[in-house]
Amino acid sequence: QVQLVESGGGLVQAGGSLRLSCAASGRAFSTYVMGWFRQAPGKEREFVAAINWIGGSTYYADSVKGRFAISRDNAKNTVYLQMNNLKPEDTAVYYCAARGSTVVVKTPSGYAYWGQGTQVTVSS
Repeated sequence: QVQLVESGGGLVQAGGSLRLSCAASGRAFSTYVMGWFRQAPGKEREFVAAINWIGGSTYYADSVKGRFAISRDNAKNTVYLQMNNLKPEDTAVYYCAARGSTVVVKTPSGYAYWGQGTQVTVSS
């Protein structure tokens, strides 16, 4: 069982940066694939980034590649999403998710555990 709590969202101007954090409970954290998803009003939840359990492989949606960076600290049971050069279209609720597998997938249905979400708003 894994419980996830996100933090770090807020309001930022276009071109600015934010860092999201996701604190996880559960002794098996280091073995889980961790992902970030986002959902804008009226849209489906979409993949943003994922990182495998050892932290050596990262995966990004094309829309954020080169601007966002996912990382994890297994000693702190925390995964991060550094978001740079933010755009108004990045505005959404961002969710942290955990998958009890070593295989990374990009679909929300592949993740069993979810945080409550944190709002990110980018003004133009």
